[in-house]
Amino acid sequence: MFDFQQYLGFLAFLTILTIGFWLMIFLISFIPYWIGGALLENYKMKREAKRKAREQA
Repeated sequence: MFDFQQYLGFLAFLTILTIGFWLMIFLISFIPYWIGGALLENYKMKREAKRKAREQA
């Protein structure tokens, strides 16, 4: 069976594994949000540029 140091090592391993898993989930969910925001901002800037071009013409 495990002695105390092996038990602490196993708990440290599980903690690091769990932190890595949730960090991966966070990053996977954050990247589409980032890309979508960038696309929306780009769309708004192009729409504003077209509006200003129509007003000047």
